[in-house]
Amino acid sequence: MALKLTIENGIKDAMRAKDADRLRALRAIKSMILLEETSGSNTGEISTDAEMKILMKAAKQRKDSLEVYIAQNRPDLAEKEQVELTIIEEFLPKQLSDSELTERISAIIAQLGATSPGDMGKVMGVASKELAGLAEGRAISSKVGELLKK
Repeated sequence: MALKLTIENGIKDAMRAKDADRLRALRAIKSMILLEETSGSNTGEISTDAEMKILMKAAKQRKDSLEVYIAQNRPDLAEKEQVELTIIEEFLPKQLSDSELTERISAIIAQLGATSPGDMGKVMGVASKELAGLAEGRAISSKVGELLKK
């Protein structure tokens, strides 16, 4: 719930500063939060974990759109997506570097005693929970696969 209040205050500040890019990004986040709060299974408030998932989803959407716009040679739209992505990332915890991710996943593999690519599901289950919000699922999956093949 703290994220929602932070976003609402950020919207007010962006309106006062007439910062259209920031306002657009914050409104998109608020919209995603409101949709989650009013979805069938929720009672009007969402957990901090659900807030992080919403932010990760929003960031992933912006990254995917950015890649498409760059591939289609649309720098005007790519720039908008990049600005929104930067604003969304302000609310996410710092992402793990490649070496930190390797270190954390190696520890999980050792803890579980995983030795082959067949253990990927077991490792992914634990890694996804422990590293939620700290790394993208795609990065976690590729790193687990890479480390289990060694």
